[in-house]
Amino acid sequence: MKLACLVFTGMIVASPLIANAALHCTAVDRNLKPCTRYLTQGNPITSECCKGVRNLNSMALTTLDRRQACLCIQSAGKAVGPGLNAGRAAGIPKTCGVKIHYNIQIRTSTNCNTVT
Repeated sequence: MKLACLVFTGMIVASPLIANAALHCTAVDRNLKPCTRYLTQGNPITSECCKGVRNLNSMALTTLDRRQACLCIQSAGKAVGPGLNAGRAAGIPKTCGVKIHYNIQIRTSTNCNTVT
């Protein structure tokens, strides 16, 4: 589900994909799907959500992978629209105790090409 992509970075505008990245949106979606109800319905955050965030973070080791993850999250954010609680999404890494590799905090105006 595309919504799950939004877990740790918030809503973003869609951008083209990076062709050489090893990380694919299906992996992003799969890892972040357990966070969907937390983001849209306010349910408690689950250990499965945090595990997915940790897994995704450990997969995004290169700049290209991190940019790809950002782009996948952007696409999901556009698809979800106003049903997403962006504040909850932005707080998931801290809530789960995960330090993300991004050099910036991703917002709706973030240019994923600036992620390192």
